[in-house]
Amino acid sequence: MNVLIAAVVVVVLTTFTVGTMLLVRRRAPEGSYFTDGDRASGVFGVLATGFSVLLGFIIFLAFSSYDDSRSGAEAEATIVAQQVQTAQFLPSDAGAQLTGELACYARSVAGTEWDAQTGGTLGDQINPWGVAMYHTISQVHPRGDTEQSAYDRWMDQTSQREQARIDRVHGAEGILPTPLWLALFAICLVIFVYMLFFADPAEGALTQGMMMGSVTIVISLLMMLLLFFNHPHGEGIGKLQPTAMQRTIRLIDAEAKAAGITVTAPCDDRGNAR
Repeated sequence: MNVLIAAVVVVVLTTFTVGTMLLVRRRAPEGSYFTDGDRASGVFGVLATGFSVLLGFIIFLAFSSYDDSRSGAEAEATIVAQQVQTAQFLPSDAGAQLTGELACYARSVAGTEWDAQTGGTLGDQINPWGVAMYHTISQVHPRGDTEQSAYDRWMDQTSQREQARIDRVHGAEGILPTPLWLALFAICLVIFVYMLFFADPAEGALTQGMMMGSVTIVISLLMMLLLFFNHPHGEGIGKLQPTAMQRTIRLIDAEAKAAGITVTAPCDDRGNAR
């Protein structure tokens, strides 16, 4: 959800709740529907505090997941660049093939795979170039200490890359379960209805509207923030982008040119096999 849509949603919700409060206020008794305003305010304080604590805790957990996805994307891109260097110490044929497949892996992550993440359709799909690299490395038989060391290093980096990918994609389909969303919306509805019982024709319309509007804006913004963290990938301010992997793609090309290595990638710019 981009900022413009979020702003429109907040404005619409605030307009609706304030309008409802002013409408209820016309027929409300003076002093509100509560005979004891202090007791009613105390009960509202319990509701608001409980909701705020719950929502704040959930937002903290959602932000942690968002940060894990960001860190995973950074780590994955760094490991891909490191594997390109490791591949140069493997047998020449396998090293050249693995270098091309790594370039395709990076393009796939920044292209088709990131689009699937954004749309929430990635699911349990695996990266096809990860499979291609597995088949290639399984045919390698190291000779000498250098190749054996590079082979062992490659296997370690593969495990690290796969873990980083898991961290990157784990929030693609949303991290908050449906029952939690239902509970939050139910609490929001309870608070809204409870606020209507504070309608008081003896109070000014501006005061009553400000009271309802401020509560609505605060709750709406917090819910929008939670929705943002629940889907960290996509377009818009603050959304995760494949910046790190795009940087790695450029780094692979620059390193290959500087080292005089010809990288033949068996894929197009978006990582689709030719």
